[in-house]
Amino acid sequence: MVNLPNNLPSTVLCLSFKIKNIMALNRLFSNLTIATAMVARRNLHVGVVHSASKPNIEKPKPGFGKSYRRIVHFPEQYTVKPLEVTNLAGRDPETGRVVAKGIGGGIKHKYHWIDWYRVGPTEGPPQEEKVIQIIEDGCRTAHVALVAVGDKLKYILATENMKAGDIIKTSCKLPRIPVRANEGDAYVLGALPIGTLVHCVEKEPGQGGLYIHAAGTSGTIVRKQDDRVIVQMPSKRLFSFNQLCMAVVGRLSNVLHGSTPIGSPQRNRWLGNRPRSGLWQRKSGRHGRKIKPPKPVKQICNPTSTKLPPIILNMTP
Repeated sequence: MVNLPNNLPSTVLCLSFKIKNIMALNRLFSNLTIATAMVARRNLHVGVVHSASKPNIEKPKPGFGKSYRRIVHFPEQYTVKPLEVTNLAGRDPETGRVVAKGIGGGIKHKYHWIDWYRVGPTEGPPQEEKVIQIIEDGCRTAHVALVAVGDKLKYILATENMKAGDIIKTSCKLPRIPVRANEGDAYVLGALPIGTLVHCVEKEPGQGGLYIHAAGTSGTIVRKQDDRVIVQMPSKRLFSFNQLCMAVVGRLSNVLHGSTPIGSPQRNRWLGNRPRSGLWQRKSGRHGRKIKPPKPVKQICNPTSTKLPPIILNMTP
């Protein structure tokens, strides 16, 4: 560090004092880049405030399980009691910054905990379960069915024609001959015949239904290869599963969900979509078509015939 003499002008001393303050702030905020235009006190203060109020957050990649729409408060043990939900409206739960735009609102329905594990006996007759009630869940597209298994209750995804009072069956047995399953029954993929519609297919045996949850969707068993079963997904892709993976027979409920028009802005808010206000501007054309003045009047008349100039041919080069 260089010591400055005391006989320097006051402007030089003031400038050196400002430089010392800037160096101290630069060491304090090491991630803040101070440009030439920010040397002034006001600009420096604004830059420090923005850097402190907007920390850098790492946005997760899509499909890695972090949701910015809602947080469901799950208890330690499974329960059929509706769970409390905290709506995030597209904000990061830690910093509070808006990460996913266009999310907000939503209906005030509570969350129903779906039991994704359809566990049945591996030998003997299948287990019988009774459907108690069909519920419209606001937190998912398909309807939910309350099912009684012995003296316990659980929620499962309802199929297209499922109604209260139906008896559904669950079995983990792999028979020698394919079974004749009804809608809502759960069997291993190897026990179902080719052409059966399925949903809630497990990725690996014992992991719970992972694939095909959306309303009105279903997969189709296309063929079998050794100990693998080929299932055509709703996206027309072919997936190969283990023959011991559980699957539920039938098409999911709420079939008209995808073809039903929203109808009103308020219904769109119920679905949790925030209006895109303030984007399109009529005069400047920002994020849209600019309103331009009409074109001048075009005169319509018969075209005038003009004589072409004569072409003179000669032999001179």
